[in-house]
Amino acid sequence: MNRRNLLSAALALPLIPALPAFAQTARPPMRTRWNVVGSEGYDAIAFLGALSGRDLYRRYYAADADAFAARLPAAIRADIPRLADESDKSSFGLLWPVLANVLSGAGVTTLDSVIGLLADLSRVRPSFERNPGREESDWIWLTASAPRLHAVFTALRAAGFPAFRRGRLGAGFDARIAEVSRALGGYDVVRWQEKLTGRTFDPVVNVVLLAFSKPHGAKMQGQTFLQAADYDTATTVRIAAHEMLHPPFPMDGAAAKGALAILEKDPLIPRIVREHDPKWGYTTLDGMLNEDMAQALDQLISEALGVARNPADRWRQADDGIHVLAAGLYGLLRADKWVEAGGDIEQWLGRAAAAGRLAPDVLHATAARVLERPVDRLWPLA
Repeated sequence: MNRRNLLSAALALPLIPALPAFAQTARPPMRTRWNVVGSEGYDAIAFLGALSGRDLYRRYYAADADAFAARLPAAIRADIPRLADESDKSSFGLLWPVLANVLSGAGVTTLDSVIGLLADLSRVRPSFERNPGREESDWIWLTASAPRLHAVFTALRAAGFPAFRRGRLGAGFDARIAEVSRALGGYDVVRWQEKLTGRTFDPVVNVVLLAFSKPHGAKMQGQTFLQAADYDTATTVRIAAHEMLHPPFPMDGAAAKGALAILEKDPLIPRIVREHDPKWGYTTLDGMLNEDMAQALDQLISEALGVARNPADRWRQADDGIHVLAAGLYGLLRADKWVEAGGDIEQWLGRAAAAGRLAPDVLHATAARVLERPVDRLWPLA
């Protein structure tokens, strides 16, 4: 699975109240500007998940996949699962979210745009080189697989995917875009991201509503993420709070390297990385640190905005309970009153590593308190 994971599972769990410290303070000027749109091109890429035959996607889209697959040539139907398997086994990662991310910097709009980019990868290369989540091995895999992917998307076009998608979304899709835009207007995600990371973010957050993206919320290049059109407002805010954080700090910086050196010796966290079901991703330690710090921070942001899930329920239920590191980091940040103080999260990580707070005895005990589980039974859950 990709070492720079871009994914977030949006579980519908109970909300917990906003942090009381901020309930009575005056609201500062709105920093976040929401831009909500749809995209035929991204939906075509996302539909590869359903067509791959994997249960992760078929639980949502089995009927759609079966109906549309009958329109495709047998060779194309057979090659999509092979491409997904080969992608998983390479550094590329989960096929559709990573492909969407790689192409996103070159301008994905319609299905024709996807076909055009795969036919001429020279248009993709400049943005690929600026993409902090990608490595050269990903480009090698994409280059080798582009002719087959081009054939797949050409077949989707010939089979009438644009009309199929419009039928799935229904006549009310434009109204849904307007509805989501209005609902998001009061949530200042960017202000909280800037406070809790010490970074400056583009105030424009692009939300792309799709017909076929479940169960993922996927970050594209820049301030853009993809999500299902029927997710509720709280879920959309949580996805935005999470996805824009990737990476929460430079993964090749001194603080990340120092933390990884400590975590490599942890008896539990590397075992989770090695042994968990790879369908969830996060199969490298730096990928897990990237993801779990983003989860710890998005939990704090969601609490401040009043849309948070209970942290114990969240991390016990999501992805087979693998995000023990997220629970530990969140607990340490809460102990430091990070929501109130804010600051540079990279510097915080460096200080935590230097002070021994990422050592197993401290990290595991903190995670156990958050997860409400015995310290010797953090994972697996069974």
